Amino acid sequence: MADQDPAPAPTVLLPQSEIEAIVADLARRIAPVIDDETVAAVLLTGGLWFAADLTRALSREGRNVRFDALWLASYGDEKTSRGKIDVYAPYQRPIAGKRVLILDDVFDTGLSLAEAVRITREAGASEVLTCVFARKPWPEARAPEPDFVGWEAPNRFLVGYGLDHRGGLRGLPDICALD
Repeated sequence: MADQDPAPAPTVLLPQSEIEAIVADLARRIAPVIDDETVAAVLLTGGLWFAADLTRALSREGRNVRFDALWLASYGDEKTSRGKIDVYAPYQRPIAGKRVLILDDVFDTGLSLAEAVRITREAGASEVLTCVFARKPWPEARAPEPDFVGWEAPNRFLVGYGLDHRGGLRGLPDICALD
């Protein structure tokens, strides 16, 4: 089986040092509105890098949140959303009656975040907050818009810091464009 065309070389848009500053700022903004009983729920797989950094930054702000995950997918190995969400794994622990802070890497179409909010509300969360590292521009209103946004990203195909191209390049320490 022949490999697909190789991806172009990534162009750094946001270096690691700026990512760290954005995460620290988000933690300072979020800490006053949550408590240690809040469940930080990462959307897998891409949000894992951001969630790990943010929960550590929250700890430095005096907030030691609980942790859980939802495994959702809308892109597969493509550069655009398939327009539907697959749920691969639900929450691992009950969240009924708890405040939940949903964490994701990038807000693009809004489908994954909307599905995560729906699942979380149906599971009985007392409050649902949302936080994304990056928000891309979109021509139409998306619902729900995130409560917390770290970086207004350009409308480019992003990789690194959890964002991938066909499962690769997630581990880059910077956010890069691949277009």
